[in-house]
Amino acid sequence: MEFSQDDFDRLLLFEHTRKTSEATYAKDPLDADNLTKWAGALLELSQFQSVSESKTMINDAMSKLEEALLINPLKHEALWSLGNANTSYAFMTPNLDEAKPYFDNAYEFFQKALEEDPGNELYIKSLEINAKATELHTEIHKHGLGQQTATAGSDTSFSAKSSKPKKSSDLNYDICGWIILAVAVVAWVGMAKSNMPPPPPR
Repeated sequence: MEFSQDDFDRLLLFEHTRKTSEATYAKDPLDADNLTKWAGALLELSQFQSVSESKTMINDAMSKLEEALLINPLKHEALWSLGNANTSYAFMTPNLDEAKPYFDNAYEFFQKALEEDPGNELYIKSLEINAKATELHTEIHKHGLGQQTATAGSDTSFSAKSSKPKKSSDLNYDICGWIILAVAVVAWVGMAKSNMPPPPPR
């Protein structure tokens, strides 16, 4: 996989976020915001790994998000990110029967996130795209695109664009839409959290 300068910059940014979150966790393991940010960084970094390394990193992200939800069960950013992690894992699983439970889990988490933050357009869009997830999965793996990259991340969408016939452009837009949505929200949540002022002392 070749890296552009933007990819390299993102890699550095999310690696820094991961290390910072890890250090913060050592001081305060009950910070749900930090755990969510840490998981978001892991999900971003997973896009730059091999399939097996990516799956390991996604599993690590899932455990961080589950930990965040034990602290704050209503944290919609963590719920959404857990849905995203399940979706990413599903797209990397070639067998649809094995992937489907992850898509089903993703739906549940997206639904819960939306219940906690009604009207959130990104969460609504996630649910809409999740409804097409098994179809997208079948198309991606039918054309061998799932084997070419570590995740159903940006590289898969570009592979789909370049190797699929024009009649499938709607499918490509769905894949791109999912990835753009996933990356944008994870980045947005991470940046929003890092720019928030510290809470006042008690």
